[in-house]
Amino acid sequence: QVQLVESGGGLVQPGGSLRLSCAASASLFSINSMGWYRQAPGKQRELVANWLRDGSTNYPDSVKGRFTISRDSAKNTLYLQMNSLKPEDTAVYYCNIVAKAAPMAIAPTRDYWGQGTQVTVSS
Repeated sequence: QVQLVESGGGLVQPGGSLRLSCAASASLFSINSMGWYRQAPGKQRELVANWLRDGSTNYPDSVKGRFTISRDSAKNTLYLQMNSLKPEDTAVYYCNIVAKAAPMAIAPTRDYWGQGTQVTVSS
């Protein structure tokens, strides 16, 4: 079972930066999408950034220009660089990868989630 492990969260002052990492415990194949989501207390989980199979990236207006998603395929790691952080960015951040665990056409495509990492933006 492939696991995703996030790191890099913490407490940061408004205007500061953090870089989140999401490491997969094994290689994944036929990746359909890789993304970051967040969930604040009392709110629904929302998309923060994603990378799609066609190479495109998507960001909601709330983070556009401040957050950047990237990946290092050799390290099986996904990143989220967050700059100019605001108190409203406070949430638990989750990484998500939709992919196969084996390089075979018959292998099922699965939805993998990390356990979440807390980001708190406060002075």
